[in-house]
Amino acid sequence: MAPSDPRAALPEGVRLKRLGEDDIGDALALSAEAGWNQLAADWRIFLELGDAYGLTLAGECGRLIASAAILPHGDRFGWISMVLVTAAQQRRGLARWLLRHSMAALDARRLVPLLDATPAGRAVYLGLGFEDCWSLRRLVLRQPPRARSEATAEGVLVRPLKADDWPAVIAYDGAAFGAERGALLRRLAERLPPAALIAECGGKFMGLLLGRDGRVMSQLGPLVAENDAVAGALLRRAILAVGAPLAIDVADRHRRLGEWLRALGFTSERPLTRMIWGQGAAFDDAARLFAIAGPELG
Repeated sequence: MAPSDPRAALPEGVRLKRLGEDDIGDALALSAEAGWNQLAADWRIFLELGDAYGLTLAGECGRLIASAAILPHGDRFGWISMVLVTAAQQRRGLARWLLRHSMAALDARRLVPLLDATPAGRAVYLGLGFEDCWSLRRLVLRQPPRARSEATAEGVLVRPLKADDWPAVIAYDGAAFGAERGALLRRLAERLPPAALIAECGGKFMGLLLGRDGRVMSQLGPLVAENDAVAGALLRRAILAVGAPLAIDVADRHRRLGEWLRALGFTSERPLTRMIWGQGAAFDDAARLFAIAGPELG
């Protein structure tokens, strides 16, 4: 089964456009209306490293009423995200149309579509041929941590990421995520420098953490580490340096890390499901990928 139906048509008067720099203001209005956390820098990631699409209404000066974005990762898979429809235009099938369009765009590049779904979206995606991979949830800290963290990893040094660390960072992340995404990682490191950290022990690379600023809170991730102790040590330093409000999307399979974060005062805000089209197995290393870069990035 093809990932999209090329015969499907848009409602009368609705037009598709490829988004550019001049559309960022309208795109931000859509994501803010939904209560999401994106800044202009997030939308530029899609414009520069992937593609973003929008729907407009004829006769309304090109005002954006819906959006979607794709972000290719290497030569095996790509992300679908930012599927948004303004409230006045919902229930017209626009989100489903944009999702199919995004799937077709990735299929044309021979890339497997992936996404992180909310519970409401998951029901729609299952009907389009996506399958569940694993579950995760957003944990949010809105006040200073309730207690000083005691997360330590014996013999492990956590330090700021330096310029000459990049080859190791990109290789380590790529092995855990399933694709090389150095251009994205470099952008994240510039967004929230106090959270751009690596862990090492005796000269061996043991883990990395990045983050980014946001419209309503900062976000930590991706978090890739050899074990829970290293993941906790990286997070401890970043949490103290960045401060609340703060979000992190943690894989449910890393239960101990989630419990430790809740003990600090993080609360569960929403569940998510990582889904992949046409198969149930993801590309990532389950043992080392503790937290994602974000539902829109992978």
